[in-house]
Amino acid sequence: MADKNFLLIIDALSRAATHPEGVALIGSRTEAGLFPPTAAARSAAEQCKADGLLRVLRSEPRGKTNIEIAVLTEKGMQFLLKQASPRQVLEDFVRILETRQREVDGLLGQAKQMASSLQGMRQALEQVLPLMRRTVEATATLPTPPASTHSYRPESDRPGSPTMNGCLTLTAPTVKSAPAKTEADYHLIILEQLAEWHASAGASEDCPLPKLYRRLTSEGIPVPTIGQFHDCLRRLHDEHRIWLHPWTGPLYDLPEPAFALLVGHEIAYYASLR
Repeated sequence: MADKNFLLIIDALSRAATHPEGVALIGSRTEAGLFPPTAAARSAAEQCKADGLLRVLRSEPRGKTNIEIAVLTEKGMQFLLKQASPRQVLEDFVRILETRQREVDGLLGQAKQMASSLQGMRQALEQVLPLMRRTVEATATLPTPPASTHSYRPESDRPGSPTMNGCLTLTAPTVKSAPAKTEADYHLIILEQLAEWHASAGASEDCPLPKLYRRLTSEGIPVPTIGQFHDCLRRLHDEHRIWLHPWTGPLYDLPEPAFALLVGHEIAYYASLR
């Protein structure tokens, strides 16, 4: 074989010996291979395949072409050890081994950092979850709040008040014992109460949520929790059956804030039929 082909083959077999997982037979501009992408190198690569020194494992697509992934055969290893310096082959193995060891150490370091981060997130979650559970339970079992002591206008509690965002002075209802209601029942009751509110003489304004909540219990209807009340309002709003209107005054003036609910980016405090 020609000296040039011989050098190409020895170099390719040395590369293949240090990459038992397989390497591209012919390299490209962006990916190194056992042989450079030249006519002479392609001829040498075909000779290695024909002589059984290299074996093609598979073909992989690279853009519009397929790249052959090749490995060194036992015959190729014997040929390499006979033709090349055993010391040089051993040095190549040591060099690749050190490189792979550094890569593995880097991956292990990244894995340890990820494990530490996950442990930190787990610990934070374990601290937050009990607080969230207590908050949800407290909201679900929150009793009916007492009547507000604020009174901007004495007439603000009457239907037809000209002030939409005024503070209301409301009296806590007397709750009567009655069979439990389903969510669908509360939906109908809310719609009925809103209809009655807007049918009242002069009741052209939106119904404040504290007022609506107390109207639900005014005729002996079982008291829903404020959480259930809010769930019903959100469902009716999502079904386009009611409007939920925002509180437009300063938050520190919000009367009975337990009845307000967050809808999107607004604090909803009034309701009306669509």
